[in-house]
Amino acid sequence: MEEGFGETKEKFNKYACACAIVASMISIIFGYDTGVMSGAMIFIKEDLKITDVEVEILAGILNICALFGSLAAGRTSDYIGRRYTIALSSVIFLLGAVLMGYGPNYPVLLTGRCIAGIGVGFALMIAPVYSAEISSPASRGFLTSLPELCISLGILTGYVSNYLFGKLSLELGWRLMLGVAAIPSIALALGILKMPESPRWLVMQGRLGEAKDILSHVSNSREEADFRFRDIKIAAGIDPDCNDVVLAKVPNNSRGQGVWRDLILRPTPAVRWILIAAVGIHFFEHATGIEAVVLYSPRIFKKAGVVSKDKLLLATVGVGLTKTLFILTATFLLDKVGRRRLLLTSVGGMIFALSSLGICLTVVEHSTEKLVWALGLSITSVYVFVAFFSIGLGPITWVYSSEIFPLRLRAQGMSIGVAVNRIMNATISMTFISIYEAITIGGAFFMFSGIAVLAWLFFYFFLPETKGRTLEEMEMVFSRDPKHENHNQGLEIQPKSSNDVQ
Repeated sequence: MEEGFGETKEKFNKYACACAIVASMISIIFGYDTGVMSGAMIFIKEDLKITDVEVEILAGILNICALFGSLAAGRTSDYIGRRYTIALSSVIFLLGAVLMGYGPNYPVLLTGRCIAGIGVGFALMIAPVYSAEISSPASRGFLTSLPELCISLGILTGYVSNYLFGKLSLELGWRLMLGVAAIPSIALALGILKMPESPRWLVMQGRLGEAKDILSHVSNSREEADFRFRDIKIAAGIDPDCNDVVLAKVPNNSRGQGVWRDLILRPTPAVRWILIAAVGIHFFEHATGIEAVVLYSPRIFKKAGVVSKDKLLLATVGVGLTKTLFILTATFLLDKVGRRRLLLTSVGGMIFALSSLGICLTVVEHSTEKLVWALGLSITSVYVFVAFFSIGLGPITWVYSSEIFPLRLRAQGMSIGVAVNRIMNATISMTFISIYEAITIGGAFFMFSGIAVLAWLFFYFFLPETKGRTLEEMEMVFSRDPKHENHNQGLEIQPKSSNDVQ
């Protein structure tokens, strides 16, 4: 945290943490929808007699619809607030889960998946933004990574659901797998109303009294709350000495005027760099193949030599456990190690694991007999890949992109990042089967390995360290020319006082 707050440096605000946990629970539902579909597709294909192309569409349509949901969520959260946007997304999830659980035929199932996809877009944009805006710099990495942890918990729950409900009848099993997501959606829609609104959003609406009151609860001292309140007012274009409870007019109003112009048409050099960094990290998160592993792990393990349906689902549960364990580890490292160092280590490990998996699957594919060593190494490589992804690239994508945009541009800037994220997710999930049929499954993972090399280079040259910086300082962090920075030092910048923040 900033100098002058040493007495609160080691404290952890439990109220802010509780708010971030509740907001992040929407991500559990999204993770569940993703994880449960990997196993449910096995039973859906058998029950509804659908083709591989229809399976790919069913897997990927969620992300196509999430693209539109995320773009709508940016404007929605600026109009109705972060809190009510989370409540809205849980209601959308509820409707989608009910339709998928009913699922008498493929069109109805696809419609439910589309509606759930819109909810996904809302959830992916709003949960990290809310968590970032309510947390202090010292704990922002931990709290903003909670949505990604909740996604992993949801994926793991989905895998376990596959294994348990898979023992029921063919017609009932997969419908229960998909339909039970309605239960947490109801609970979240009600629980979210007990949470406070984002103080930064309240300031942008001119509701300074409410914002100051909430900051007093999510800060560790009155001095810290006053310091954060002053910085937020400066970022919103309000006189830092203004103490009005309600302002009739806010200079940089958040109703969306000029946001797209300032983001895309005529951005400042710092905003342009921020946008490139956000779009790049969201692009590479899925371009490196995590969706292929999470969604199609049963097929990968089958290609490696696992034949029993029970063993396929159990091996897939191992993917979920690994993902959850290492994201949990990452939440405690982000604010200590820093975003940049953890990210580069993560992608380096992914390159190694993807290359190893490509070699093993290629050997298995060209062998006429079962190779136990190749099977074991393939499963190990999948787990190692998921572990390295989960300790760095997975959570940091959401932490980093939610914290770097200026206040007025944050919601819609984040929505652009999420839109790119969903496009890549949809691209991989809807084409992976076709890709590995065209270039072999081993070749597909060699391709992902090559993309991971490009990702490592991009992150090294374009992503500065943001650990410990206030949200209001991010434009300053990105105002430097990356060519003249010492990347080995993590692009550290000396703190400035709040009066210097633009």
